[in-house]
Amino acid sequence: MTVRNSVAPRAAAEVSHYDIETDVLVVGYGCAGAAAAFEAAHTGADVLVLDRAGGAGGASAMSGGEIYLGGGTPIQQACGFDDSPEQMAAFLLAALGPGADEQKIAHYSEHSVAHFHWLVDRGVPFKPSLWDSPAWVPPTDDGLMWLGENSWPFTEIATPAPRGHRPTANDFGGRLLMDTLVDAAESAGATAQYDTYVTNLIVGADGGVVGAVARRYGKDLTIRARRGCVLTTGGFVDNDGMLAANAPRLLGHTKVSAGTDDGSGIRLAQAAGAAVRHMAAGQVGISLVPAFAARGMIVNEHGSRFINEDTYPGRIGQAALFRQDMNVWVVLDEQGYDEVPERERWGVRPTHVAESAAELDELLDLAPGALAAQIQRYNDFAARGADPDFHKSERWLRPLTPPLAAINVKAGVRPPSESGNRRGTGASVFTLGGLHTTIDGQVLDLDGAPIPGLFAAGRASSGLHGEGYISGTSLGDGTFFGRKAGTAAAANL
Repeated sequence: MTVRNSVAPRAAAEVSHYDIETDVLVVGYGCAGAAAAFEAAHTGADVLVLDRAGGAGGASAMSGGEIYLGGGTPIQQACGFDDSPEQMAAFLLAALGPGADEQKIAHYSEHSVAHFHWLVDRGVPFKPSLWDSPAWVPPTDDGLMWLGENSWPFTEIATPAPRGHRPTANDFGGRLLMDTLVDAAESAGATAQYDTYVTNLIVGADGGVVGAVARRYGKDLTIRARRGCVLTTGGFVDNDGMLAANAPRLLGHTKVSAGTDDGSGIRLAQAAGAAVRHMAAGQVGISLVPAFAARGMIVNEHGSRFINEDTYPGRIGQAALFRQDMNVWVVLDEQGYDEVPERERWGVRPTHVAESAAELDELLDLAPGALAAQIQRYNDFAARGADPDFHKSERWLRPLTPPLAAINVKAGVRPPSESGNRRGTGASVFTLGGLHTTIDGQVLDLDGAPIPGLFAAGRASSGLHGEGYISGTSLGDGTFFGRKAGTAAAANL
């Protein structure tokens, strides 16, 4: 009995002919797919890229364009910062853990400067200037930004240096990045077919992947990949069944994707025996303006602070969803609100305004006196210039004076994060887990052995991340390990 929509691999012995033959087949044309296609084609291999959408880009093209790079890039040096691969790796290991991949982080950090030059050589521009305050996406074309490196506890782990590198663009840089990478891949000789959805892998007698079956305009195509198949199909946030089975806390929230992150590549590889890692991990963006949060307090349903407000906003988002069930507010005063220019507010306005802390307690339906006590404690710390509870930087530590305001992060306009500005309630999320791969992108089976002919990169794989996330590590991880996977696939003779 044939199971409809089965992802079970097709035996090569049952394939009578191939409609298309290529050396390297890349499935998915986001940043990882474009990087893989370029490197494979650059070696002289025949490269075919398939994408289910009508064009290249995916979630990468919708993103802010931040790429996490460090170790002493020319942009860092131009802005007056010394950095090293060792300090970069120390920060990433702490910020992306627990479960972060130490080997991949060390390798990525060691070759980060070279990867910066690779991007520049492909035509990606970076402006040598720094945006010097907490932000999801700065409202400028500054080429460097902080992503939590100068916040506790990371200041005690690694020497702070900003590593968020942003392509020079008038708006989000993701589309510029993708256009540049696609041009590079196709100039190197890669070809692409769109509106083509891969339904099954084709495996040989040894279990190795030798091709794929795809559907295009209602017709099935068999494709032979003489050297290898690279899966760069994205994560699985658009697949509620996979979320329910692996990451149920991400259900019911806005999905940060291009609408095609259905986990197809992960499922295809699993059906061929692949192992997965960190499938419960996810990134969380919330209705929080970092410039407001840094100037105020973030409290939970008990009126208590639970994190330092000047840290990377995605870290706050994860804490808000995973530890506080999204019952959180940003509390600030009139001075703090007025200090933030209109262009940095992203349309977010206070949901409650009060003349006293006691009145705000009542408006937020908190326990009587809870918020007032927390504000008093915070103000006492601010007056002394030190925050022993959460070690918020003295730069942002100032007593809050009435009138006071609160912003409910469940409601309103969410500031832009990895994939644009969206309106609605709750959090905006995407997945971090995926296929277990080597540094070179080889997909591993349940015994830890490489599956011949099968490679993966980007959000279809489990890359640098454990449970944590930092902006720029998707595009950085995707392009860097996409390159590695493309090179390895092309060499798989």
